[in-house]
Formats: sequence, C-alpha cells, structure tokens
Amino acid sequence: MRSDTVFIDNQGNGFEEALNQTRKVAAYEELGEKNSLQLQLMTEEMLSLARSVTGELQAKFWLECEEQKYVLHMSTKTIMDNDKRYKLISSTTSNRNEAAKGFLGKLRDAFEQAMVMDTDFSRFDAPVDIMVTMPQIVYHESPEWDGYERSILQRIADNVKIGIRGGTVDMSVTKDFAARKENV
Repeated sequence: MRSDTVFIDNQGNGFEEALNQTRKVAAYEELGEKNSLQLQLMTEEMLSLARSVTGELQAKFWLECEEQKYVLHMSTKTIMDNDKRYKLISSTTSNRNEAAKGFLGKLRDAFEQAMVMDTDFSRFDAPVDIMVTMPQIVYHESPEWDGYERSILQRIADNVKIGIRGGTVDMSVTKDFAARKENV
C-alpha cells in the first residue's frame, strides 16, 4: 500500500496532511494505537529533521506499507553545504550517503563533497585548481542544532537512510512492526 503524496513547505503547509496520511495508513492496516503513535512520531521527527537541517523545506512526503513494514519517504531540494551534509549523513543508521553506490556513485559523491567545501582558497599561493584536487573536508557541529530529531529517529526507527545527490535529499525511515504486532 502507498499513501498519497503530500507537498510540504516551511510555512507548515502540508505538515498536518502528512500526519493525516500516516494515521490513515495506520488505521487501514489496523496497526494498533501504540504503534500508530510511533509511526506518527517518526513522521513528525523526519519532517522536523529535514526542516531544521536544511533551513528550508519544499518536500514531497509519502509512506509505503507491506506486511507490517512501513517506509516513510521524503524528498526535498536544498543548497548543500558541509554542515548540512554532515548533519544529514550523521542522522542515518549507517553514517553514509545511500546515493553513493558503485564506483561512479562514490566518485560523484566525492566530487560533490569537494564542491561543497567551506575552505577559503584565497590565502594559498598554489593555483586554486591544484588545491581543489586535494580537498580537506572539515565538519563542524553547529551549536544551534541539538540533534534532537536525529536521536528520536535513531531510537524508534529500524533504519534511517539518506541519499544526497547534488542538492536533492532523499530520506527513508523504516519500521517493521511484524515482530511485535500489538493486539487491537
């Protein structure tokens, strides 16, 4: 089963509709009250994480369910920088970019990582093109982001995946309730 796709923005438009879609799928699948609330919490935290990290949100949200395994999806575009990239990747279960698969995917990811560097090359004597070939990537944890959404998602969800390709961020959060289905 797949829910309707909901469009969400920074003004909060679509946020309540995303929660309604989550409730509808949980009710249709007879998930049970406790598990339904967990699914709603994962939806809230997923969308809040995207908004707090990217600073803007023009996203598509939907969820899929098959045999008590729920996958929440969100896709958004952002102007990527080092801090955003670090925060997003550190929010995943595997601590890696899921879009970087295979040789070409990893090469593209390394190139994109080098392109979003915050390094100021103007103070170096070497030509800029030489310096770009030897990136030194430094991540800084932002003091205004406490990682609350990340910790909630990592505690409740079975798996959190984020794929970054260019300025497109695709996020999926998975929860399998099959092993502990609640009595309705």
